[in-house]
Amino acid sequence: MGLSVEDEKTSSAADEPANGHDYQVGTEERTPPQTQRWFKTTTDFLARWGIETNGIDPVLPGDRKDTRLYQMFFVWFSANVNILSFGTGTAGPAFFGLGLRDSLLILLVVDLICCAIPAYFAVFGPKLGMRSMVLARYSWGYYGSIIPSAFTVFSMQGFLILNCIIGGQTLASVSDRLNDTLGIVIIGVISLVVTFFGYKVIHWYETVAWIPAVIAFIVMLGIGGKHLGSNIPPGPPASADAILSYATTVGSSVISWCMMTPDYGVYHTSKASSTRVFLYSYAGFLTASLVAHMLGAAFAAAAPAVPSWEAGFDNGNSVGGLVEAVLSPAGGFGKFLTVLIALFIPSACAPTMYTFASSFMTIHAWFARVPRYVYTVVSEAILIPVAIVGAVHFYDTFVDILNVIGYWSTIFAAIIIVEHLVFRKNDWARYDLSQWCKPRELPLGLAAIMAFLCACGIIVPCMAQVWYTGPIANAGTGDIGIIVGFVLAAVVYPAFRVVEQWSCGR
Repeated sequence: MGLSVEDEKTSSAADEPANGHDYQVGTEERTPPQTQRWFKTTTDFLARWGIETNGIDPVLPGDRKDTRLYQMFFVWFSANVNILSFGTGTAGPAFFGLGLRDSLLILLVVDLICCAIPAYFAVFGPKLGMRSMVLARYSWGYYGSIIPSAFTVFSMQGFLILNCIIGGQTLASVSDRLNDTLGIVIIGVISLVVTFFGYKVIHWYETVAWIPAVIAFIVMLGIGGKHLGSNIPPGPPASADAILSYATTVGSSVISWCMMTPDYGVYHTSKASSTRVFLYSYAGFLTASLVAHMLGAAFAAAAPAVPSWEAGFDNGNSVGGLVEAVLSPAGGFGKFLTVLIALFIPSACAPTMYTFASSFMTIHAWFARVPRYVYTVVSEAILIPVAIVGAVHFYDTFVDILNVIGYWSTIFAAIIIVEHLVFRKNDWARYDLSQWCKPRELPLGLAAIMAFLCACGIIVPCMAQVWYTGPIANAGTGDIGIIVGFVLAAVVYPAFRVVEQWSCGR
């Protein structure tokens, strides 16, 4: 049983040494009140039906037995080869006014570089058995990690909103009896069902969820490929502003996965090769992202020359309508594929909602008393009404959410990477898992907080959003917030961390 309902401090493998330490993994201090009995009874019942009821305690080496490393490829391939990634690609021509050639070059460069970051974070899962926001405590400190945990909660909810909007629009495009609102509700409910069952079901689902999307994309190429050649009108000369802003949006969509990738390897064997885990994850991210992003850019760039595509695209406000318009010549089969590609958008929603729950539990020990599955219901209750409102102006909502998530997630990535490579010498034995819930033994966290604040200070004048454009971005650089934020955090964190270690010894 997990953190949320039991007081047990050990597991079957608690006496085994991990990462060079002999320890028992403790749990957050708590005294379950009488009202917790209902949670315990419900959780016990759900556990008998195979629903994951573990909390956020690190998974001990003896319990990390899964050797199917290929799952790392399918989880991230399925989560990215979908209509949301397709929508990210469409933003180049449709929102930033870029030509197809410029859009494809930007996508190639950004995906090759940025996919490496979440793939690198995937290695932490098998090696440490810790969820990403528990891992954050080893640099941000016990109390300082509240900041990334809270930001992750909001970020995951933002991703869910985007996924449900685009999935709902796609469903609504196939029938006059469906509208965006009903489509959003359907996608939200499917996502809830998959996530509710937990880790094992999510891994099984992701192993097959890529199939409908890949088939649909192949059919789209077969039907609409004749319009993707010389018929595409040339775009206007690309400005540095548009290039960097589009690169920021694409980079944000990819880098932001680093906040959740460790969560989906915590039951895989700690003996797994770090290189293999990285390569499986990188291959999943890169192949899916490149395919979906580039297809989105190509079809969006061609839409103005094809009246039915342009009508379905609704002036760039309905990615689902564009997909349906491209597939419409296939008749009933085309509609069937459109429905399938929409119904499998939970391939991106499920891991996102799962991390929403685990991150919520990490904010404070009080939240950890509530079982994970409860937070999936909370997420659903927030998700549906906000997605319905955001669907009215899709691209404004899309770019705003992705970039805001990207700004802070790049800072988070820089701090975790520097801590691991510089201060823990890329040595997994330097993480004592018994410290995970002991504030006095973890880093103080001031170094990470100061680096975060410094990076935010440079990001604000460099950001370019519908609601705010900073003076540096306004000077013609475009949105370079995630670039300068990552670099500054990586530079100042080591200095602050040295002072922190000198002052408190941890």
